[in-house]
Amino acid sequence: MRTLWVLYCYLPTYQELHDERDGPRGRIYLIKQLLEGGEVTEKTRVHLDRCLQCRSCETTCPSGVEYGRLLDYGRAVMERQLPRSAKERVKRWAIRQILPFSGRFGALLKVGQLVRPLLPDAIKRKVPEKQTLSSPIPANSHSRTMIALAGCAQPTATPQTNLSAARVLDRLGISLVEAPEAGCCGAVSHHLSAKEEGLDFVRRNIDAWWPAIEAGAEAIVMTASGCGSMVKEYGYLLRHDKTYADKAQKVSAITKDLSEILLNEDLSRLTPSSCQERVAVHCPCSLQHGQKLPDTVQSVLEKAGIPLAEVSDSHLCCGSAGTYSLLQPEMSKRLLSNKIHALTGDEPDVIVTANIGCQLHLSEGTKVPVRHWIELLDK
Repeated sequence: MRTLWVLYCYLPTYQELHDERDGPRGRIYLIKQLLEGGEVTEKTRVHLDRCLQCRSCETTCPSGVEYGRLLDYGRAVMERQLPRSAKERVKRWAIRQILPFSGRFGALLKVGQLVRPLLPDAIKRKVPEKQTLSSPIPANSHSRTMIALAGCAQPTATPQTNLSAARVLDRLGISLVEAPEAGCCGAVSHHLSAKEEGLDFVRRNIDAWWPAIEAGAEAIVMTASGCGSMVKEYGYLLRHDKTYADKAQKVSAITKDLSEILLNEDLSRLTPSSCQERVAVHCPCSLQHGQKLPDTVQSVLEKAGIPLAEVSDSHLCCGSAGTYSLLQPEMSKRLLSNKIHALTGDEPDVIVTANIGCQLHLSEGTKVPVRHWIELLDK
């Protein structure tokens, strides 16, 4: 009983609602009922929709249940058996037509940034300020090459992230290249139960990266941990695809979060840190639970001599969770409030994270600057 109590202390929606159906055990029961032909109602959908897919339950479960995959499958079956209202279908379709496409998302973001001063505060906080880019990447060619994923939201919302990553890796003797044809990792469509649409993004990225992989690129570097968690699943998602199965396995095998790369590099080659700011580290769920790398960012920053603030309840989700903040705004705001309280308790000067979605979401809830952690090393 104590083990179960400890497990549920790690589950954000259960902590807020204290409803068994808003924990993994209750949701697994609902999925089981769904697959066995039991009654399926809107109430069933409510509890499945409220799951963040933070996968905190996976890292605390002693049985190793792959809950995230179960939920993806259960939600897909639910979509077929109990169609959503026209309004909800249009909302999800619109998200899938805008967010994964950097051109479309970027155009809307630029309009939002242009009129940002005129917006009400509640909406203004959702529109990130335009980043002023620092000096360009040195045009050096190194014997070591890695591939970066530009992604969909990051190139326009936080373009400094990949720029900083490229400059830091350059100083370590690594060239970071992008494949222009690669785009969204496929997570948006995949988690909104548009499986085949998501797999189209997956195959396109593999095709875009493959020439560089064949040319000897040693890793695919992820500066957005949400994308990294998805790309590391490519091998599983395409395991039955005769054309792409082997390539997908290779892609997943060489995909690394940026913190994994730097943790194994000699950081003494960087300029010693002059950072006097106390830094609170937010480890996204996709990094600590999805990729099971809870300490890599903190370890890299400590290795670089950056002073860190204390953070409580680091295992809990900030409420961003991909499209969750758009589809479940009320619960998302509650979780954001909890996370900001945990991150700012030790009065940090800056908050850093490893995921674009979390970065934008956290920025809505605090006046403390929120950045990608690589920007600190780029200084």
